[in-house]
Amino acid sequence: MSRSPITCHVLDARQGRPGQNVGVRLEKFDSDQASFTQLAEGTTDSDGRCTSLLSPATKLDKGIYKMTFKTGEYFAASNVETFYPVVEITFQLKSPDEHYHVPLLLSPWSYTTYRGS
Repeated sequence: MSRSPITCHVLDARQGRPGQNVGVRLEKFDSDQASFTQLAEGTTDSDGRCTSLLSPATKLDKGIYKMTFKTGEYFAASNVETFYPVVEITFQLKSPDEHYHVPLLLSPWSYTTYRGS
């Protein structure tokens, strides 16, 4: 199975289910511009995963990347108040040949993340 070199997974701890239809944006830090440049945008599927942000053939450079989850829109769709309108996870990609997976365990009032496999 081919997949994007960077993927993510959202789990909604409030419901104990995958966070489906969460908007996701992937950006890379451009040190020359001192800002982030958007690489891709997507939405989590029915299993809370976004595995097609980039083409499987994409070769990434070492650097600093940011994944932004549109959590405010996700909770608003269920009429749930949240403290976090977006969750931004900034991470360093050191090994371009490896797959990077960014899981997000989410509730309206907290979140946790780690480097997944």
